[in-house]
Amino acid sequence: MEFSCKEFKVGKCEGEKIVDGETLPLVLQPREANKSDLESLLLGLNKNKEWFEEMIIKNSAVLLRGFDVNKAEDFNDIVETFGWEDIRYVGPAPRTHIYKMIWTANEGPLSEFIYYHHEMVLIKEYPKKVILFCEIPPPEGGETPFVPSFRVTERMIEEFPEEVKEMEEKGLKYSFSAPSNSDRTSMRGRGWEDAFGTSDPKEAELRAKGLGMDVEWLPNGGLKTILGPRNLTKVFEGRKGRRMWFNTIVGMHGKEISSATMADGTEIPEHVVKRCGEIIEEESIQFKWEKGDVLFLDNYALLHGRRPSLPPRRVLVATTK
Repeated sequence: MEFSCKEFKVGKCEGEKIVDGETLPLVLQPREANKSDLESLLLGLNKNKEWFEEMIIKNSAVLLRGFDVNKAEDFNDIVETFGWEDIRYVGPAPRTHIYKMIWTANEGPLSEFIYYHHEMVLIKEYPKKVILFCEIPPPEGGETPFVPSFRVTERMIEEFPEEVKEMEEKGLKYSFSAPSNSDRTSMRGRGWEDAFGTSDPKEAELRAKGLGMDVEWLPNGGLKTILGPRNLTKVFEGRKGRRMWFNTIVGMHGKEISSATMADGTEIPEHVVKRCGEIIEEESIQFKWEKGDVLFLDNYALLHGRRPSLPPRRVLVATTK
């Protein structure tokens, strides 16, 4: 599919890569210098909704840069232009609701690396798109690296064909323990009351089960969630038949508050998990955030994370179906 849109021109950013013939991210800038205002951007997006969504699927990542996007309300206007349905975040990251569809991204310490993941990969209903807005770019670090998921699958099959086959056939099982109340000093410190939107344990159990989780109550009032079986890879319509590495074994395997095994309890070999983490990092793509950047990620196709950074850094997020 050729690029053809008179409202935008293609730009470049440091760190972009060509993957399977496509540029990641596709950088879109104002066609003319006097067309960088928010109103012109909203008009351009509204006129090209279908085309823009095709670009997200084609390139997996689209970066709007050089437009006057200044605050959460502006960001929300951009997201709402497309009419995509909001999807509530369920997961361990501490977040704060800002405005309508807009939330803070993970509020865990900026000094910590947030590991690569497909958003809400373990939940029955996960977002199709993750959209990020840079309100305050960090002075150093703080990039949001992303990884073409199919490349991880290809390389893991090349290096560990038997192990991948076994995990694919057996499926995966995960566990994760959450405290009662949120701990914002931890990047995985979201409490179960906030995650499930209730302080009633019975209601929390019902909501967890509705999301495909089994639960165990801990002596300290915390909640252990158990999820499985889950797929190792997935193939999504419209994405060239690519097998996406749609799991979080590296992020959850052998951690203090989480685990990842095969669904029958078989341990995943440590050397396989370690090498998978190396492959994911080798395939990563990143750029320096600039104020006003809006990044659209195809959550079906990309894992993403967060590099450690110096403060201040403020990136907001919307997740949609």
